[in-house]
Amino acid sequence: MPPRTSSPAGSEGRADTAAADCAPLRIAVLADSDTRWKWGALTARRLSTASEAGATGRPVEISGLLLRGRATPTPRQLAEVGEVGVEAGRVREVTAVEFLHTVRDEAYDVVVLALVGGAVQAMIHGLAALDLPRRPVVVTGYVGVVYEKLADGLLLRHGADVVLANSRHDAARFHAVYEGVGADASSVTEAALPFLGGEPHRAQEGRDTVVFAAQPSVPASRADRTYLLRRLVEHARLHPGREVLLKLRSKPGEHTTHIEELPYQRLAERIPGGLPPNFRLVYGHMGEVLDRTDLLVTVSSTAALESLHRRIPTAILSDLGVREALGNHHFIGSGLITSWDHLDGGLRPEPDEEWLAGQGVAADGTYGAAYDTARVRVAALLAGPLPRLAPYYTPATAPGYLPGILARYHLGPDGHPLPGAVTPRETGRVRGAVRETVRNAARGAYRHGVQRVAPVIRRMGEL
Repeated sequence: MPPRTSSPAGSEGRADTAAADCAPLRIAVLADSDTRWKWGALTARRLSTASEAGATGRPVEISGLLLRGRATPTPRQLAEVGEVGVEAGRVREVTAVEFLHTVRDEAYDVVVLALVGGAVQAMIHGLAALDLPRRPVVVTGYVGVVYEKLADGLLLRHGADVVLANSRHDAARFHAVYEGVGADASSVTEAALPFLGGEPHRAQEGRDTVVFAAQPSVPASRADRTYLLRRLVEHARLHPGREVLLKLRSKPGEHTTHIEELPYQRLAERIPGGLPPNFRLVYGHMGEVLDRTDLLVTVSSTAALESLHRRIPTAILSDLGVREALGNHHFIGSGLITSWDHLDGGLRPEPDEEWLAGQGVAADGTYGAAYDTARVRVAALLAGPLPRLAPYYTPATAPGYLPGILARYHLGPDGHPLPGAVTPRETGRVRGAVRETVRNAARGAYRHGVQRVAPVIRRMGEL
């Protein structure tokens, strides 16, 4: 923010208040994948939306920053995320150090860290090292179902002013983890997934559409992914009057939040007899696909929560077991766990209402108030002096863990950039083009290694 100038006695407080009321609320979203960008941008929008609770009444400016890495979303992925309320011209790619310099120079009011846990921790230490006279409020959270690395991911997010929990169930778990290690748990704030919405499901005469929501890394093996694809194709053949869609997250070569070594598109090319005419591979915004869905099937995708929010019949597959490695153990007690055999026979699972109430899907119509508590907390933080960022992990509490995390983002143990990590913001056009070419080539090589070379090496190791 620009420095305040002195004003006549008695009018200074009123002038400052009026200026604060009129100045835009400036929010920066830093994301490292397409899904986290969607979560971060929509979270920023939810937090800044005027409501009876925590309304600021100020205009809002949201800037998008994409953390450079293996999963940096492509323009196509950004477009497919759908409307998130951020202009394309306000989205740009940065390194971790460039992000910190941007925060230092731009004086944001709020920063939303939509990142993997290690990156969140690094940015918290980097922001603390800036030692700004007025720092932004730091908000973070999870993009979906938290079914693995609960303690690891949560402690890496500790230190943010607000750690959003997507449900009452998650909020209780988050509190337990922080309090269990003696960390301050006051940052944990119950909300909901920011991308829930759409019209409630209504059956339409003549429409019968089954959608399988694929996941990039669940399951991981070729045999398991081939099995799921085969059963989906068989379901389409068993029901020729039914439209069967395989909803894909990315095209081959693109990366999402998780690495996809074996794209279903490649496996579909090898289906004996080819794909039936009522079976299609689809991309696009999940909400638009759900608009025409009559049954959503998945292993453990967050799409199940979007579907349940709209009261669309939803099935969680048990065919490969109910296991922590698959994430479908999260749905124990939901009433939704079933198998392809039962779905082929016409079963439509009925969700357990008590389970639903604890999962933040707000199918009861309370979603409009889901962010009220978070808005109030952010508004209170903006109104008062902010304490120094104090993450649980420090060089004293985690000397064998923290330095390695910070080094991945070119930060030293004290949170300051390592020597050589600082890149001038303005560079020559030719040098910039060369760097962009090298980065694109490196990403292409990495993706080729993940999707082509790594599976071959793994199979050789199993011989």
